[in-house]
Amino acid sequence: MSNTNADPSSGMHLSEVAILLKPEDDVAVAKVPLPTGTRLVTKEGTVEVLHDVPAGHKVALRELKPGSPIHKYGQTIGFAVETIPPGAHVHTHNVAVRDFERDYAFASEAQPTDFFPQGEMLYFDGYQREDGRVGTRNYIAVVSTVNCSASVSRYIADRFRGDALSEYPNVDGIVAIKTPGGCATGVTEEEYHALQRVLAGYATHPNVGACVLVGLGCETNQAADLIENQGLLRLDQGRSTPRVLNIQDCGGIVKTVEAGVEAVKDLLPSVNGLERTQQPISELVLATQCGGSDGNSGITANPALGVASDLLVRYGGTSALAETPEIYGAEHLLTRRARSREVGQKLIDRIRWWEAYVAKFNSAINNNPTPGNKKGGLTTIYEKSLGAVAKGGTEVLNDVYLYAERIRERGFVFVDTPGYDPVSVTGLVASGCNIVVFTTGRGSVFGCKPVPSIKVATNTPMYERMIDDMDLNAGVILEGTSVEEVGRQILKEMIDTASGRKTKSELHGVGDEEFVPWPLGPTL
Repeated sequence: MSNTNADPSSGMHLSEVAILLKPEDDVAVAKVPLPTGTRLVTKEGTVEVLHDVPAGHKVALRELKPGSPIHKYGQTIGFAVETIPPGAHVHTHNVAVRDFERDYAFASEAQPTDFFPQGEMLYFDGYQREDGRVGTRNYIAVVSTVNCSASVSRYIADRFRGDALSEYPNVDGIVAIKTPGGCATGVTEEEYHALQRVLAGYATHPNVGACVLVGLGCETNQAADLIENQGLLRLDQGRSTPRVLNIQDCGGIVKTVEAGVEAVKDLLPSVNGLERTQQPISELVLATQCGGSDGNSGITANPALGVASDLLVRYGGTSALAETPEIYGAEHLLTRRARSREVGQKLIDRIRWWEAYVAKFNSAINNNPTPGNKKGGLTTIYEKSLGAVAKGGTEVLNDVYLYAERIRERGFVFVDTPGYDPVSVTGLVASGCNIVVFTTGRGSVFGCKPVPSIKVATNTPMYERMIDDMDLNAGVILEGTSVEEVGRQILKEMIDTASGRKTKSELHGVGDEEFVPWPLGPTL
């Protein structure tokens, strides 16, 4: 369907211009702008649009009394603050968020995964590491242990730009992991341990062939402690011990940069010596992320990504959902799919932790969506969350992990992260995800070295406007292509990308500034 206004002069069947997700829903989502006076023909009769409804926004199909719940996806997305007549634009001016009971029904809907036969396995070309994991890229990481050494890490990496790696075709680059914190916190604080998990996750990531740690020398987050506390020597089986440089010991910036450059040069031959080999897609660990969402996110790109997630799991792979504040109000859909009550309770424990965490700052976990989300048609965090959980498909929830905790279970899992894209993906990458699929309705340009980020647009107008940044268009679902077909396209895009094809963000060189560990606690 073309992106044109509906004709207000004649009745149009609802399905032509809007989407009714569930028969019991109180609202439909406009596929195109609906001008005042447009007559929508539904099974229950004709509804006349009372106010202009932008594409991606909601129109009421029946009268809603003050205080009554409003349903979309067959779930509660908010409550009417006034009488909402049929045909009204349903949005922030007449919808409020209230607490309501959710039936967690732990493990009540968990079904065993129907794995594909081994003979049907799909493959990609990846880098087999000696610890058994497989990389989709092959970087050398220069990791600062503290912000005081972040610039030095960047200076070292900068020396290998341009054609400096022309003799090393199997090396994707030298990436500087520039830590924004690392000091002014206590070693018993949660932030300290989370940061160490992040740095260890990047230093030993399957997309990282070797690592150099760069510190100042007097910081709280000492490199020696990082290696000891996180078991880097044990986790980094089969690889050389991380090289450690301290600016104070080396004698300043210039000397440290030169030492770092020499360390990288020493590592390049061995890292380049590893070549891509055929690997089963069961070795893919998918990070699912949405950002710059709109009213189409939960209708097109997110459920299509959910199809790809389910397919990957059925091939024996791993798919991780995250963004805890953006499953709020929809967490009961995940607890029902948990493999056990214990796994479901782990998710609810993270929700309760978040409620207490944001209360310390006089905020609330439902302080969302963003202005851009609202402009795109999302009204409440419940609505946003119901669309966001669709990224996780339908498979059983196998485990729940802390921020940047290494993923050890295969199948569908959850990683506790904030919703803010760079912080969330940093945690997912640190947990071991080797490919990212990022859905966006408003138009995110996110990239995240050392892991490729595939952008999936939720609507065709944005895809066409930002075609230099979008890898795939899920907006075709609004035009008649099935969600399942786009899900299969996403899986194919994942395989091609994992095999070395560069994403749009990689072609632009995006990803050096998106390392943002979660700043959990106070700065002392």
